[in-house]
Amino acid sequence: MTESSGKEKVKWITTVIMSSSLQSHEVAAILKNENHRVRFSNSVEPGSIIFSLSGIAFLLLNCQDCFMTTEETLLARIEKFKRIHRNSFLTLCSALHGPREWRLMSRIQQRFLGDNLRIIPVHNPSDAVKLMTTIAKSTCKPYADNIHYRMIMAKAQIIEQSPVWKTLRRIQLDCDSLNMN
Repeated sequence: MTESSGKEKVKWITTVIMSSSLQSHEVAAILKNENHRVRFSNSVEPGSIIFSLSGIAFLLLNCQDCFMTTEETLLARIEKFKRIHRNSFLTLCSALHGPREWRLMSRIQQRFLGDNLRIIPVHNPSDAVKLMTTIAKSTCKPYADNIHYRMIMAKAQIIEQSPVWKTLRRIQLDCDSLNMN
Protein backbone atom coordinates (compact mmCIF):
# COMPACT_ATOMS: atom_id res chain seq x y z
CA MET A 1 0.00 0.00 0.00
CA THR A 2 1.45 3.35 -0.93
CA GLU A 3 0.53 6.90 -0.08
CA SER A 4 0.21 9.65 -2.68
CA SER A 5 3.55 11.11 -1.57
CA GLY A 6 5.31 7.95 -2.75
CA LYS A 7 6.20 6.79 0.76
CA GLU A 8 5.20 3.26 1.64
CA LYS A 9 2.68 2.97 4.42
CA VAL A 10 3.99 0.51 7.00
CA LYS A 11 1.34 -1.61 8.72
CA TRP A 12 1.70 -1.53 12.50
CA ILE A 13 1.68 -5.02 14.02
CA THR A 14 2.12 -5.85 17.69
CA THR A 15 1.51 -8.56 20.26
CA VAL A 16 -1.82 -8.36 22.04
CA ILE A 17 -2.53 -10.29 25.23
CA MET A 18 -6.22 -11.04 25.61
CA SER A 19 -8.33 -12.66 28.26
CA SER A 20 -9.26 -16.21 27.37
CA SER A 21 -12.88 -15.12 27.83
CA LEU A 22 -12.52 -13.19 24.54
CA GLN A 23 -11.21 -16.14 22.52
CA SER A 24 -14.35 -16.39 20.39
CA HIS A 25 -15.10 -12.65 20.44
CA GLU A 26 -15.18 -10.69 17.19
CA VAL A 27 -12.48 -8.32 18.52
CA ALA A 28 -10.01 -11.24 18.65
CA ALA A 29 -10.88 -12.22 15.08
CA ILE A 30 -10.42 -8.65 13.81
CA LEU A 31 -7.04 -8.31 15.56
CA LYS A 32 -5.90 -11.63 14.07
CA ASN A 33 -7.11 -10.55 10.61
CA GLU A 34 -4.99 -7.42 10.97
CA ASN A 35 -2.01 -9.77 11.58
CA HIS A 36 -1.49 -8.80 15.21
CA ARG A 37 -0.01 -11.58 17.32
CA VAL A 38 -2.89 -12.44 19.65
CA ARG A 39 -2.07 -14.43 22.79
CA PHE A 40 -4.78 -15.61 25.17
CA SER A 41 -4.30 -15.81 28.92
CA ASN A 42 -6.36 -17.10 31.80
CA SER A 43 -4.36 -14.96 34.23
CA VAL A 44 -5.72 -11.58 33.10
CA GLU A 45 -9.05 -10.05 34.09
CA PRO A 46 -11.94 -11.34 31.93
CA GLY A 47 -12.53 -8.89 29.08
CA SER A 48 -8.97 -7.49 29.22
CA ILE A 49 -7.00 -6.60 26.12
CA ILE A 50 -3.39 -5.61 26.77
CA PHE A 51 -0.99 -4.00 24.32
CA SER A 52 2.21 -4.80 26.20
CA LEU A 53 4.51 -2.81 23.90
CA SER A 54 2.53 0.34 24.70
CA GLY A 55 1.72 -0.45 28.31
CA ILE A 56 -1.97 0.16 27.55
CA ALA A 57 -4.83 -2.03 28.75
CA PHE A 58 -8.48 -2.03 27.74
CA LEU A 59 -11.40 -3.60 29.54
CA LEU A 60 -14.00 -4.44 26.92
CA LEU A 61 -17.51 -4.51 28.34
CA ASN A 62 -20.85 -4.81 26.61
CA CYS A 63 -23.37 -2.37 28.07
CA GLN A 64 -26.14 -4.99 28.01
CA ASP A 65 -23.98 -7.33 30.12
CA CYS A 66 -23.33 -4.48 32.56
CA PHE A 67 -27.07 -3.97 33.02
CA MET A 68 -27.42 -7.63 34.01
CA THR A 69 -24.88 -7.41 36.85
CA THR A 70 -25.16 -5.50 40.09
CA GLU A 71 -23.54 -2.09 40.20
CA GLU A 72 -21.30 -3.18 43.11
CA THR A 73 -20.03 -6.21 41.14
CA LEU A 74 -19.40 -4.11 38.04
CA LEU A 75 -17.58 -1.36 39.94
CA ALA A 76 -15.48 -3.93 41.84
CA ARG A 77 -14.44 -5.52 38.54
CA ILE A 78 -13.50 -2.15 37.05
CA GLU A 79 -11.65 -1.20 40.26
CA LYS A 80 -9.58 -4.40 40.13
CA PHE A 81 -8.72 -3.81 36.46
CA LYS A 82 -7.77 -0.16 37.12
CA ARG A 83 -5.57 -1.14 40.07
CA ILE A 84 -3.64 -3.67 37.98
CA HIS A 85 -3.15 -1.50 34.88
CA ARG A 86 -1.60 1.95 35.16
CA ASN A 87 -2.76 3.09 31.69
CA SER A 88 -6.29 1.76 31.58
CA PHE A 89 -9.26 2.32 29.34
CA LEU A 90 -12.80 1.08 29.81
CA THR A 91 -14.37 0.40 26.43
CA LEU A 92 -18.15 0.24 26.67
CA CYS A 93 -19.76 -1.31 23.61
CA SER A 94 -23.36 -0.72 22.61
CA ALA A 95 -24.94 -0.50 19.17
CA LEU A 96 -26.86 2.55 20.41
CA HIS A 97 -25.79 4.78 23.26
CA GLY A 98 -29.14 5.89 24.59
CA PRO A 99 -30.04 7.47 27.95
CA ARG A 100 -29.56 4.18 29.82
CA GLU A 101 -26.02 3.68 28.46
CA TRP A 102 -25.09 7.32 29.14
CA ARG A 103 -26.34 6.98 32.74
CA LEU A 104 -24.15 3.89 33.12
CA MET A 105 -21.10 5.78 31.83
CA SER A 106 -21.92 8.73 34.08
CA ARG A 107 -22.09 6.51 37.18
CA ILE A 108 -18.78 4.89 36.30
CA GLN A 109 -17.16 8.28 35.61
CA GLN A 110 -18.39 9.67 38.92
CA ARG A 111 -17.01 6.65 40.79
CA PHE A 112 -13.58 6.80 39.12
CA LEU A 113 -13.26 10.57 38.74
CA GLY A 114 -9.61 11.58 39.12
CA ASP A 115 -8.33 8.03 38.58
CA ASN A 116 -6.26 6.76 35.69
CA LEU A 117 -9.29 5.15 34.03
CA ARG A 118 -10.59 6.61 30.76
CA ILE A 119 -14.03 5.58 29.52
CA ILE A 120 -14.65 5.29 25.81
CA PRO A 121 -17.98 4.40 24.21
CA VAL A 122 -17.87 2.31 21.02
CA HIS A 123 -20.64 0.99 18.80
CA ASN A 124 -19.22 -2.30 17.55
CA PRO A 125 -16.14 -4.55 17.67
CA SER A 126 -14.67 -2.93 14.55
CA ASP A 127 -14.82 0.52 16.18
CA ALA A 128 -13.31 -0.93 19.35
CA VAL A 129 -10.34 -2.42 17.49
CA LYS A 130 -9.75 0.78 15.52
CA LEU A 131 -9.79 2.82 18.73
CA MET A 132 -7.56 0.42 20.67
CA THR A 133 -4.94 0.08 17.94
CA THR A 134 -4.85 3.85 17.36
CA ILE A 135 -4.25 4.55 21.06
CA ALA A 136 -1.75 1.72 21.45
CA LYS A 137 0.19 2.71 18.32
CA SER A 138 0.35 6.39 19.26
CA THR A 139 1.73 5.60 22.73
CA CYS A 140 4.51 3.18 21.80
CA LYS A 141 8.02 3.96 20.60
CA PRO A 142 9.00 5.06 17.97
CA TYR A 143 5.53 6.35 17.08
CA ALA A 144 5.20 8.40 20.29
CA ASP A 145 8.60 10.00 19.62
CA ASN A 146 7.56 10.74 16.04
CA ILE A 147 4.30 12.36 17.18
CA HIS A 148 6.20 14.42 19.77
CA TYR A 149 8.70 15.58 17.13
CA ARG A 150 5.91 16.49 14.70
CA MET A 151 4.14 18.51 17.40
CA ILE A 152 7.34 20.42 18.18
CA MET A 153 7.81 21.15 14.47
CA ALA A 154 4.18 22.28 14.12
CA LYS A 155 4.57 24.58 17.12
CA ALA A 156 7.76 26.05 15.67
CA GLN A 157 6.06 26.61 12.31
CA ILE A 158 3.07 28.28 13.96
CA ILE A 159 5.36 30.60 15.89
CA GLU A 160 7.41 31.33 12.78
CA GLN A 161 4.40 32.03 10.53
CA SER A 162 2.02 33.65 13.01
CA PRO A 163 1.34 37.36 12.45
CA VAL A 164 0.81 37.70 16.20
CA TRP A 165 4.26 36.30 16.94
CA LYS A 166 5.79 38.48 14.20
CA THR A 167 4.18 41.54 15.77
CA LEU A 168 5.37 40.54 19.23
CA ARG A 169 8.93 40.02 17.93
CA ARG A 170 8.81 43.41 16.19
CA ILE A 171 7.57 45.07 19.39
CA GLN A 172 10.28 43.30 21.38
CA LEU A 173 12.95 44.43 18.89
CA ASP A 174 11.65 48.00 19.08
CA CYS A 175 11.76 47.87 22.87
CA ASP A 176 15.30 46.45 22.79
CA SER A 177 16.49 49.23 20.42
CA LEU A 178 14.94 51.88 22.68
CA ASN A 179 16.65 50.38 25.75
CA MET A 180 20.03 50.44 23.99
CA ASN A 181 19.87 54.21 23.41
